[in-house]
Amino acid sequence: MAKRMLSEFESYDLLKQYGVPVPEHAIVQTAAEAAKAAEKIGFPVVMKVYSPQIIHKSDAGGVIVGVGSKKAAEDAFEKIVKNAKAFDPKAEIKGVLVVQQAAPGLELIVGGKTDPAFGKVLTFGMGGTLVELMKDVTLRILPVSEDAIREMVREIHGYPMIKGYRGMKPRDEEALVSVIWAINRFFSENKNVVEFDINPVRLYESGACIVDARVFVDDTAVEKTVQERPFVPIEYFTPRSVAVIGASSEPRKMGYAIMHNLLHFPGQLYPVNNKRPEVQGLKAYPSVLDIPNPVDMAVITVPAKHVPSVIEECGQKGVTMAVIITAGFREMGEGGKALEDRVLDIARGYGTRIVGPNCLGLIIPPRGIDTTYVHQSPKQGNIAFISQSGAIINTVVDWSIAQDIGFSAVISVGNQADLNFIDYLRFVERDPKTKGIILYIEELRDGKTFMKVVSEVSKTKPVVAIKSGSSQKGQEAASSHTGSLSGSYDVYMEAFRESGVIPVHTLTGAFQVAEMLALPKGYPRGKRAVVITNAGGFAVLSSDYAERYNVDLVNLPPAVLKDLDAILPDFWNKNNPIDLLGDANEKRFEQVFDILAKHQDFWDMAFVVGFPNLVIGSDQLANQIVRFSEKTENVIVGTLLGGDSMDRGRRILRERGIPGFEELDFTFRVMGRILWQRFR
Repeated sequence: MAKRMLSEFESYDLLKQYGVPVPEHAIVQTAAEAAKAAEKIGFPVVMKVYSPQIIHKSDAGGVIVGVGSKKAAEDAFEKIVKNAKAFDPKAEIKGVLVVQQAAPGLELIVGGKTDPAFGKVLTFGMGGTLVELMKDVTLRILPVSEDAIREMVREIHGYPMIKGYRGMKPRDEEALVSVIWAINRFFSENKNVVEFDINPVRLYESGACIVDARVFVDDTAVEKTVQERPFVPIEYFTPRSVAVIGASSEPRKMGYAIMHNLLHFPGQLYPVNNKRPEVQGLKAYPSVLDIPNPVDMAVITVPAKHVPSVIEECGQKGVTMAVIITAGFREMGEGGKALEDRVLDIARGYGTRIVGPNCLGLIIPPRGIDTTYVHQSPKQGNIAFISQSGAIINTVVDWSIAQDIGFSAVISVGNQADLNFIDYLRFVERDPKTKGIILYIEELRDGKTFMKVVSEVSKTKPVVAIKSGSSQKGQEAASSHTGSLSGSYDVYMEAFRESGVIPVHTLTGAFQVAEMLALPKGYPRGKRAVVITNAGGFAVLSSDYAERYNVDLVNLPPAVLKDLDAILPDFWNKNNPIDLLGDANEKRFEQVFDILAKHQDFWDMAFVVGFPNLVIGSDQLANQIVRFSEKTENVIVGTLLGGDSMDRGRRILRERGIPGFEELDFTFRVMGRILWQRFR
């Protein structure tokens, strides 16, 4: 059965089983029954058309509120039926729903949806007629605890209206938590309920009740659960021998570029080409089966139609990992999917693991492995980059060379027919060269397992992610308020938060965050920050950015103010950010840093902001920042603004393992994302 919406009557009855406070209600078939039911329920009542074909009842003139007498109930019945038939002559009118009219109260929404990657998601926020305009909602991925529900209630912007705003009496927060908890149980225990919104939930000074409910069910729904995946042996990623199947001597062919990038591989390299005896100076073999020695990894570039037979030969040869660069599989539709499934079945029969297909390949710089066709192999480093886009890898690798950024691994996941993000995360988790991990994600198929694995990985190595699809156009329209308010991107952000992943929006930001957290000091121990600068304008901007990105600028304690007064000019600003003034020389910075090191218990991180001037050179400032960092376990962040004249200072910070930035807004934005993850 396809997805369908339950009637409001059915929804009420189902919710009532879980202790959700639903209004008194009845289904009636005649005007006389309407009058009788309304009298029994108690006036006033609301009357609504009951028709599977009429979803938006108000649009059809199928809702009448404030029905206050038996005669009014009879009239309302006749009017609703007439309006509904006029709106849709083919609609089946199953009756009219008579519902107790709830007293006015604070209107909230509780909803749920089923995300394709992460399964069931619970949402809560401000409701009523302005729900989509306000978009004040928060969400959690099931399962959720009662404590998590309390957090949800308190983190919406409208929470002061629940707590009591400007003389308004507080609403019954405990009753609200109980209602949401009951709704959560209803959603989690009914596998076939795939989406719902209850809007509004009316909250009073004492108690709460629901007013309207839309519930969607699908009898084919499948629960998302954590799937155990065995570890891929780490040696699969560090082969001693590699065969390039489809190797070429023609510069314009992919097989040429891959061979070229593997020529510096320190192990055994075997070109496979059934038309040439030699490729790029190495003896070529007509088939992988003709290679006299063992082959650990095969890189496949032949046309898609030939890949099944090539995988068969790789299996017979005992190849443990095949990197399928070739496109023309699942991404091409049903025919391509069938071909991909065939390849996977063959590989599984032999125990051969597959990277891709339709991928750029993988690069392990410390091992001299580059199975890709990037323009130039990247440098060695301590950052692992795992990407769903080969084009982004090409761009990042090219950019990284100019920026002097190195990698422990670069992996293009492709179609993920076999190995996926989870397997690659497990690999870099165990890789001693990897200190930080960056993910570029378009979509995940197994979000529950991803969350479990990345939660474990992020405890020992920082994980930073860029998730595409944040725009409204990039998200599908949904059939309910809940769907439109909590798009897939929002669910990913919550998944990242729950599992320790730091989301960023730019590639540059991703590398800045990953490199920073890979440093020995890593995460700051708290959100309390001080800013030290020699420019009043940048002090003001620092305050603006700190507030924008939720960095807490702490007040300076009296003891600190006293010490600073003793060394700074009388007219210094006596505040945080600390403005050392434009004539601040190296000695003044040193003295201020010493005072902050002496009183380091009141702050968790220090932002040092400098600009080009003749009083203090960038190298002098950088050396003082290094000295400051050596005196504290707190995090020090340098932002040296300006052009090439500040490069010497930036280089010193980089060499000494101190986070350094070139833009002030970017500095606070990056730190804000880190703090969001750590201290939300």
